[in-house]
Amino acid sequence: MNDDLKGFYRLVQGSRERVFAWAQTLPPEVYTAEHPDFAYGSIRNIQEHIAGCYLIWVGSRGLGLPIPHTEAVSIPDVAAMREVFRQVDGVIERALNEFSALDEPLDIQWHNGPLTVTRRWLLLHPITHEFHHKGQMLALGRVLGHPSDTDTDLLLPSEV
Repeated sequence: MNDDLKGFYRLVQGSRERVFAWAQTLPPEVYTAEHPDFAYGSIRNIQEHIAGCYLIWVGSRGLGLPIPHTEAVSIPDVAAMREVFRQVDGVIERALNEFSALDEPLDIQWHNGPLTVTRRWLLLHPITHEFHHKGQMLALGRVLGHPSDTDTDLLLPSEV
C-alpha cells in the first residue's frame, strides 16, 4: 500500500486527538447537549456521524464489512467515542494494507444503483468529511460557551 496515505492518516489521527483532548475538557452535559441549529445536534452526535462515514464508506463499501449499527445515544462520553474511533482506525489500517490499484475505477452500491469511485477516493472522502464536521463541532462548542483554544488543523509533519 501507499506509505504516503498511511503517513497522511497518522496526521489525521493526531489532529483528531486534539479534538478529543478538547472534548474531554467539556462538561458531559455540554458534550451531549442538543442544539437545533446544528446538523446532528451535538458534539457527540457529530463525532458519531464522522465515525459512521468511515465505517460505511471504507468498511462496508470498500472492504465488504457489515454495515455498523451504532447509535450516538449509546455512546455516553468521550472515552466511549474514542473506542468507536479505534474501530475506525482498524478499518482504515486494514484498507491501507489491502487496497491495491488505488486509482482504478470501482463500482460501489449507492442509493438506487452503482457509483463509480476509486479506492483512493474511498479513503480520502471520509477524511475530508471529518475535517468539514470538525469545524461544526468547534463552532458548536463556541456557541455552547466552550471554545477551543487549541489548533486543530492537520498536524505538522514534525508533530508525528
